[in-house]
Amino acid sequence: MGGLVAVWALLARTVFAEKAIPTPWGVLSGFADDGIAFYIANFSGTVKEAAIGFFWGNLIALALAAVVLLVPLFEKVITQIAVISYCVPIVAIVPILYIILGGAESPGDASPTAVVLAAISVFFTTVVGAVLGFRSADTTSLDLVSVYGGGRWKQMSKVQLMSALPYIVSALQVAAPAAFLGAILGEYIGGVDRGVGPALINAQQNLDVERAWGLMFGCALVAGAAYVLLGLLGRFVTPWSTGRTA
Repeated sequence: MGGLVAVWALLARTVFAEKAIPTPWGVLSGFADDGIAFYIANFSGTVKEAAIGFFWGNLIALALAAVVLLVPLFEKVITQIAVISYCVPIVAIVPILYIILGGAESPGDASPTAVVLAAISVFFTTVVGAVLGFRSADTTSLDLVSVYGGGRWKQMSKVQLMSALPYIVSALQVAAPAAFLGAILGEYIGGVDRGVGPALINAQQNLDVERAWGLMFGCALVAGAAYVLLGLLGRFVTPWSTGRTA
C-alpha cells in the first residue's frame, strides 16, 4: 500500500503534473477541511437508499428464483427479465424513473429513483446465483426426500436451500457494491438535497478535485466494507462451505 501511495505521489508530481490529479497529501488535506461530518451527512442518505434497494431487489430475486424451482415453466420468462434488467443501461433509464417516481419528498427521505436503481442493480446477480445454487443440490438427497413422501417444497426447503446458501451469499456479496453504485447513479438526476451523488456533482462543478477523489475513496471504503461484512456473514451462516464444522 505504501508503495502505491509513493507511485501515486510521484506520478502526480511528474507525468500528470499538468492534469487534474491531486497528490495524496492534497486528498488528505481535503478530508481534513471537509471534516467527518460532511462525509457522514452525505454517505448516510446514500447508504440508506442502497440498503432499501438491496433488500427489496434481493427479496424479489430470491422469490423468483424459488418460483423457477417450483414451477420450471416460468424459468424462461424470469431469466429473460433478469437479463433485460442487466442489459438495459442504468444511466439511460434514470431520467425515465425520475419522471415516474420523483425524488425525495422531504430532506432526509430516501429517493425512490435511487432505491429502484439500487434494486435493479442487484436483481440479475442474485437471480442467477440463487438458481445455480438451487440446481447444485445433490440428486441423491432429493430422491431420498421424495422416497419419504416429500414434495417439491420439501425438497427445496430441506435440500436445495442448504445447497444454494453459499451461492446466494456470494451473490449478495457482489450485489452490495452494485446497490451502492445504483443509489449514487439514482441521485445524479437530482431530487435529493444530500448524498454522494449531489456531493460529486458539486465537486465537479466547483473543480474541487481533492473532494472528488476523497468521495471516490469513501465510496470504495463503503462498498468494500459491505463486501467484507457479507463475506463474514457467509462464513457464519454456511460454515460447511469453508470446510469447517458447525
